[in-house]
Amino acid sequence: MAPGIAMPLPVCLIENRDGQELVINQEAAQILYDITQPVVVVAIAGKYRTGKSYLMNKLAGRKNGFALGCTIQSETKGIWMWCVPHPYKPGHTLVLLDTEGLWDVEKGDSKNDAWIFSLAVLLSSNFVYNSMGTIDQQAMEQLHYVTELTKRIRLKSSPAEAEDESAEFKRIFPSFTWCVRDFTLTLEQDGKEVTEDEYLMNALKLKPGVSKNIQDYNLPRECIQSFFHSHKCFVFDRPASKRRLQRLEELHKSELDRNFVDQALRFCAYIFKDGRVKTITGGQLVSGRLLGHLAVTYVEAIRSGSVPCMENAVLALAEIENAGAVEDALSKYETEMGQRVAKFPTETQEEFLNLHRECEEAALKIFLGRSFKDENQKYQHRLKRLLDQKMKDFSQRNEEVSADRCRALIQKLSVTLETGLSQGEYSRLGGHKHFLEEKLKLLEAYNTMPGKGIKAIEVLQGFLLEKKPIEDAIMQADNNLTQREKEIAEQRSQAEAAERDRQILQENNGRLQQLMEDEKRSNEQHEKMLREKMEEERLRMIRENEWLIEQKLKEQEATLSAGFTQRADALQREIQGLRNQRHSSSRRSKCVIS
Repeated sequence: MAPGIAMPLPVCLIENRDGQELVINQEAAQILYDITQPVVVVAIAGKYRTGKSYLMNKLAGRKNGFALGCTIQSETKGIWMWCVPHPYKPGHTLVLLDTEGLWDVEKGDSKNDAWIFSLAVLLSSNFVYNSMGTIDQQAMEQLHYVTELTKRIRLKSSPAEAEDESAEFKRIFPSFTWCVRDFTLTLEQDGKEVTEDEYLMNALKLKPGVSKNIQDYNLPRECIQSFFHSHKCFVFDRPASKRRLQRLEELHKSELDRNFVDQALRFCAYIFKDGRVKTITGGQLVSGRLLGHLAVTYVEAIRSGSVPCMENAVLALAEIENAGAVEDALSKYETEMGQRVAKFPTETQEEFLNLHRECEEAALKIFLGRSFKDENQKYQHRLKRLLDQKMKDFSQRNEEVSADRCRALIQKLSVTLETGLSQGEYSRLGGHKHFLEEKLKLLEAYNTMPGKGIKAIEVLQGFLLEKKPIEDAIMQADNNLTQREKEIAEQRSQAEAAERDRQILQENNGRLQQLMEDEKRSNEQHEKMLREKMEEERLRMIRENEWLIEQKLKEQEATLSAGFTQRADALQREIQGLRNQRHSSSRRSKCVIS
């Protein structure tokens, strides 16, 4: 599979059929499956005909691609995807998701908009909300979909755990960037100049009070602050005159408003530099392949009438990825060992096991690099069993190559001996001595020839046992030998055969001992590499918790300054819970692999 991919044009990832049914485009999903690099996913949502597609084209480095359109009708239907190499992060792919415009009067079904909005949040690591004019109450009311996220997204599968899971949303939700288009106001607050980010945060401030109106006012603001882990704002001047806007994608940079050009460049630079890599719970990096499976899982849940559950989606991903990790690891082992087959036969079992160890380690790295949430090491144990079987297959192949080479060598070296037998040269007086001389020459040549492998003695013993009746017949027919000499010759022959049997037994026992030691080494290697991965995951979880605690502290500080003590107390409980998790992770001993 290609690690990354560069698409010439965007494709529809999630089709919106007649505004009623969401369907995954399997060809687009396959594009994601083929991307093994980590992905930075940027999704944009907002009202139709507000210039969302223009910004996404800028991120792709192109003047056109995502449809811009120039009429009052929405051009983008469903969610369109464009995958391009990340300009700032080598080895990463930038995935751009342009969503269907919200509140299109032709659709008439706001529930469909809510699912489009929810999918954009679920799939992205950087969520961009695009609106026109100013951030005012009307803009906030139009963003009411954010208040429905807890109804349309579940983090936990257990109803008991899902009762109040909004505290965890910040852990897995994307960053939030608000782009305000055609902005005409001056960035001032109480007579003082403010930044774009301060403008946004001022707009997100909560009002004290408990009335229904105040609760309605606060709800979208509270959701934005609580769900998304960071908040950024960009304001854009009008890019060009109304007449020119109808052919915006054709305009040269010099024909655009200079401020707008600079603002668009700043927006792109921020996304490229600070845009987060997509992760799932535990800080696991998401590849294009994982993102594709997530998209399929979420859309299938929506189509079935259920609420997408992130925990279930991650578990389903783990099953897919872990099974794939086993296949990849086995393929790696077979490829690596296949390259070493040229070294067969190995002279010793130890040499073969060294080759196996190198290939097993490479395979294990592949497995651990792709697998995650392998509960009770189910898939790693499966991999171990399969690798052991593959090792036995290659070991048998090594033995077969050795045996074939030894038999071919004996056949070559025994030509003179076989010729003498066929011509009856040993069936006369002194024939036994002549036979022994030829046999000794054969043995000396065979024993000094390198590259025979681990079956050398066994094959030789088989050959000599095959010739034993012939040798006995020659000896008995040789009248030049006394009975005593024949008895001595027989005893010597038996002793030589017994010595070779002893050597064969010793070698077999030695190989068995080496296999047992290699099994112990293999188990220790699997355990060591798994411990290292688990420690990395533990540290990553601690870092994620530290980051989340920092985010919650900032939120608590802002909440306290606004006088919302009850909300601040709730945040304090969340922070304490995270600190308890950190303490537990810090004290957790390394897992003992059975």
